Amino acid sequence: MNFKRLLTALLLILTIGATLAFIRPDDELITKIIAQLDKWRAEHPQEKVYLHFDKPSYAIGDDIWFKAYVTIGSDHRLSAYSDILNVDLIDENDSVKRSIKLPLTAGLAAGDFALADSMAEGNYRIRAYTNWMRNESDAYFFDKTIAVVNGISNRVFTKATYNYSTVNGKQKADAVITYTDLNGIPYVNKPVSYEVEINGKSVSRGKGVTDDKGNLNATFTTSTAATITSGHISTDVKLDDKHTVTKVVTVKTLSKKIDLQFFPESGNMLNGIFSKVAYKAVGADGIGVNIKGYITDEQNTRITDMGEAHFGMGTFNFEPESGRNYKAHVTYPDGSEGVIDLPKASDNGYILSINNFRDDKVFVTIMPGKNTATGTASSLSGLTIIAQSGGELCYAGKSKDGATAFSAAIPKEKFPSGIIQFTLFSATGEPLNERLVFIQNPDGLKLDVSSDKKTYKPREKVTINLNAKNSTDKPVIGSFSASVIDQSKVVTDEANESSIFSTLLLTSDLKGYIEKPNYYFTNVNAETKANLDVLMLTQGYRRFEWKQLLGDKFTPVVFKPEKSLEVTGHLKTFGGKPVPNGKVTLISTAGGMFMIDTVADAQGKFTFKNLVFRDSLKFIVQARTAKDRKNLDITLDNVTPQPVTHNKNWPDLQTNINDGASAYLINSKKIFDEQVKYGIGNHTIVLKEVVIREKRENPFKSSANLNGPGNADQTLTSKDLMYGGGMLSQVLQSRINFVTFRNGIPYSTRSPNTPMQIVVDGTYVESDFLDNITPSDVATVEVLRTIGNTAIYGSRGSGGVLVITTKRGGGDTAYNKYAPGIVTYAPKGYYRAREFYAPKYDDPKTNTAMQDLRSTIYWAPGLLTDKDGNTSMSFFNADGKGTYRIIVEGIDADGNLGRQVYRYRVE
Repeated sequence: MNFKRLLTALLLILTIGATLAFIRPDDELITKIIAQLDKWRAEHPQEKVYLHFDKPSYAIGDDIWFKAYVTIGSDHRLSAYSDILNVDLIDENDSVKRSIKLPLTAGLAAGDFALADSMAEGNYRIRAYTNWMRNESDAYFFDKTIAVVNGISNRVFTKATYNYSTVNGKQKADAVITYTDLNGIPYVNKPVSYEVEINGKSVSRGKGVTDDKGNLNATFTTSTAATITSGHISTDVKLDDKHTVTKVVTVKTLSKKIDLQFFPESGNMLNGIFSKVAYKAVGADGIGVNIKGYITDEQNTRITDMGEAHFGMGTFNFEPESGRNYKAHVTYPDGSEGVIDLPKASDNGYILSINNFRDDKVFVTIMPGKNTATGTASSLSGLTIIAQSGGELCYAGKSKDGATAFSAAIPKEKFPSGIIQFTLFSATGEPLNERLVFIQNPDGLKLDVSSDKKTYKPREKVTINLNAKNSTDKPVIGSFSASVIDQSKVVTDEANESSIFSTLLLTSDLKGYIEKPNYYFTNVNAETKANLDVLMLTQGYRRFEWKQLLGDKFTPVVFKPEKSLEVTGHLKTFGGKPVPNGKVTLISTAGGMFMIDTVADAQGKFTFKNLVFRDSLKFIVQARTAKDRKNLDITLDNVTPQPVTHNKNWPDLQTNINDGASAYLINSKKIFDEQVKYGIGNHTIVLKEVVIREKRENPFKSSANLNGPGNADQTLTSKDLMYGGGMLSQVLQSRINFVTFRNGIPYSTRSPNTPMQIVVDGTYVESDFLDNITPSDVATVEVLRTIGNTAIYGSRGSGGVLVITTKRGGGDTAYNKYAPGIVTYAPKGYYRAREFYAPKYDDPKTNTAMQDLRSTIYWAPGLLTDKDGNTSMSFFNADGKGTYRIIVEGIDADGNLGRQVYRYRVE
């Protein structure tokens, strides 16, 4: 049957069937489902986080600016459930480089990360979550991968291409690595040595010389095409006798294998029933592959063509027949072909078919398999269909007794925008079929962004006006953030960016990787809606399992919503028994004397609530028994850090992060040079030799380094640790080269699976001891990684050594072991977000001689509209000419979301 004729006929059936198939949903099963969903929502309200960034990619020396929106429930209202947000900056080795806590005000916060000059280029990710969200899988955290390039100190730029093959049962990879300078001039005839590491293990080493195009060929084989959790080629290119540069190239995959899967609508195919089947073809690098193909039966009779693929996903429709087998004949992009078996069709069961092609209604059809004895349709008696979003029931229906087919046309206004889960239940409450549908209602905010003209001059003042209305054209009071960037410097791809729509409505509810999620929300049309429906057919949704939900087996709550900063602990005797009713005092001398008292309960537990303090603030906790004795042990309750799991968005890792970023890299170098010229910025890189004539005291004189004080691969002093805040591991991880930190434990990249030995004031301590040391108490840190420096430590130094010397004497605070009845404590406090700086050229104090090379022209995280829906912002253009792009995003009090892109020219 012609597909268009089929749709027309089906639509007619659905329209008629809607009044015949369903009865009033008033029975025991539906009542139970509603009650359990309400209970789940009450006990497990779902928070979501979205971060709006000032731009999509960054360079070393930049600042990452972001606005956080935390919502709750299916209507996406700003959350008041949690009052603290955690945000982590993580490198591609899954090591947390910075971790900050932000106070939330009505679900909103603003923050930033400074990308220090000492950081390495590469793929980073930013993860954001509340403590309450930790009760669910971290797959639901906000997690965004960003590329960070280095145009400041980078002398060598690489580009890698790979070709994969199978030789004697082993996976062979041929890599071509090209070495150039910032201007693209190749490094010719340069010796290079390299080492390939896959999943933390060295698999190959080699040497070579670059050719006349700057290319190096590196070949390696592995015994298995194992899934890569981390892979890279570390290369040392010798530029001249005095300069050797280390460059690390990402390896994302070990083969060119394409995984093809089939997804029958609602879970299965039934013989004799015309139904839809989706497919998804994914390369070994996690990116969708657009294939072509057709379906045949076992006699090679061509049944139907596979639909056109988008991001590797497509659909086809056909009617399987009992006793026949079906295959897909596939042609891959490289011209190769393959034949794959389709899933077996069944004679029994049901198909839950949903058509979402109309703007006003969702059409639902349930079709039973044919009775194998009579060839007639089976009865649908007792079946119940439920549609829910975030635990909120949107629709419920029950079939009539004796019905053999039924359908319904449901107005879309019954559903919130976002993912809707349709589930078909048996009479006994067993879930039979499931289908996801994405609803895109016209309920977004209407944002009108305007300026008084379309073309401006460099350094000219610009005023941008914003008017916000809801879908009924009523002005709204809302919170918005706006970024202004120079598109001639920053490469943009709107389809590949995160947006407030793609995050809160789509990716925050799905566990798997979504390729270019904002594609579905940019220029929404019939094609993007159809492709989004295919995504729903191939993607899983598992906020809860129905069997556990209906069986009243809820996930236990382990992490409470954080309402404030707290210091908690227990008082015990040295024999481990609780000390009841002890007096506990919390003391801090930072910024003046602060002191507060409390009394432990009968189990010796004490709590200091509703605290407000900045990150890295040091406390003294002092305790006495009820009889004023100090011989007791204080145990503080340290919150277990959120572990870093494998990046679910690993397909977004860029093998060649500098591709297309030449303008950005050159501009970044110019900004650095200009800041150094005028003595501004917090830069740690020294590009010119400095001759020190004054004799200074050796800061390493007290070091217990067995090689001799200061003899190390890298050294740091207290001055290097002054900025950054947080625990010691977090302070060190952005300052130590070739050392990664996982859950506070240091690992040398030379021995990624062996923790480094830590030596504090000559004492060997455990590898997780670092965060017991307050950063301000550290005098020096010596990093021992190479065999010449670690050999003297024997087997203890096999993974490398960190030699830490604490401050002693003078006016510095000494690092003390815990004394009876007293401990020092540096808990993670609130990060104080910085204010975005933009020059004001109407102010005579502004330095007008300095070149204005900004790529982020303006960042406004705190825009609030008034009762008429209006607000505005003013700023000055930079020196760059071209197109400036403004992105405004935000939310109103009712949870309506808004995003608008606006551009103007600077000439």
